[in-house]
Amino acid sequence: MQIYVRHNDGAVTHAYPSIYISPGQGASDTWGLSPSSLEYASAATPTVKVGNLSKVEDAAYFRIYYGQTFKVIKNTLDGKSYLLIQNNTRMASRTKYCTSRIKSFVIPLANYSIETDYFFPVSFFELLGLLGNLKGITSTYVASQCVLKLYQDGQVESIDKNDPQQLTKYAAHFIANTDEAQPCNFATFVPIGEDAPLQSAEWIKYLGVFANLENRANQVYDAIKENYLCLSKAATSRNSFKPTVSWMEYKDGVWRFTRDPYKLKFVEDAGGVNVDDSINKVTYNMSIPDDLAEFHAILCTVDVLIDETYTSDPGAYNGSTFLGNINLEDQSCFAFLSNQSMWRYDKRVQNSTVLGRTDSVYLLLVEDWYDGAVSQPQLVLADMIEALYPTGNYNTTYFRNIAKGEGIISIGPEMCERDSSIPMEPTVVACQ
Repeated sequence: MQIYVRHNDGAVTHAYPSIYISPGQGASDTWGLSPSSLEYASAATPTVKVGNLSKVEDAAYFRIYYGQTFKVIKNTLDGKSYLLIQNNTRMASRTKYCTSRIKSFVIPLANYSIETDYFFPVSFFELLGLLGNLKGITSTYVASQCVLKLYQDGQVESIDKNDPQQLTKYAAHFIANTDEAQPCNFATFVPIGEDAPLQSAEWIKYLGVFANLENRANQVYDAIKENYLCLSKAATSRNSFKPTVSWMEYKDGVWRFTRDPYKLKFVEDAGGVNVDDSINKVTYNMSIPDDLAEFHAILCTVDVLIDETYTSDPGAYNGSTFLGNINLEDQSCFAFLSNQSMWRYDKRVQNSTVLGRTDSVYLLLVEDWYDGAVSQPQLVLADMIEALYPTGNYNTTYFRNIAKGEGIISIGPEMCERDSSIPMEPTVVACQ
């Protein structure tokens, strides 16, 4: 397979052979980079071998391709191909793409910034050891104590995402919102768009490509996947009764069963079963007697309940809050109450004060569920297993049991006790 590159002056000068195709991809998939549209590097450009590779095994929404001096990431969630050019080649200084389908970056990135307004999982950068190159964030809406400390110490600056000039000084600006306008140095990173926990965790390889850290990304993902699969095998091999789990949330007097695929997958991999798919009614209005009766009847089949109800004050949200919203008089048939198994995933939160455009102050709550739990799903699975098959000797990371009065942990910069320039190691849960 030959890759041709066209310079800005229109000259076509060189072809690149030896393209590595990730598993499951054919040579016909050209990532939107056709011979007529690619920029060309000079034939005098020295060959720069790519020293380490990442192969996408589980993720559904990105693929990686390798040339001798460049890499290409195809992101199907934003519909873009990212051409990543090694900084020690002539191609790096002569090639630039910024179209609706193709963007180019010189790697490894000299620095980067993050749009932290939309549940951005910065923990992926921590696992790769890339916080040293983080220079700007659009808000303190993050659940990482070490990013907060870098910001507090002045090593990371606050930037206004509405001022394009502030963003141009960064080699890349990572975002999680695929719907917004994207200037040339914007790159989307959306692991939460996947449907399964391990698929999301594998996006560490996506970031690793931008930093020539494929070996590290592979190492981290292999450790996480091995631990996750070990825990799941042990949990699903039980011959005991499988608890029924319900994910649900309350808003404006209405309860709703939630069915996000990755959450249901956690239950299955922990050896539980989700509320019956045959339940065709999703929402139940607590002010309608028939809805109330039917809702209570379904809850009588539930052994473990996970309450996702939004609250502006998670520290004050407890079992009594839940019971008040559910309108119960007779609690005798509810196993999740008798078993004291009512959970929320807001155990780790950070209160972020944000100044609005009109000098109004907003208090935002950031849950680590949307950050660390995405990059290290083995910890969520371990929490789920403890919820389904309690031992009493495992300290959960993201889940808290409101039936037992468990409170929250407030994340702050003072909690960062490690050298943030060194890669954070994934947590491996004991598994037999």
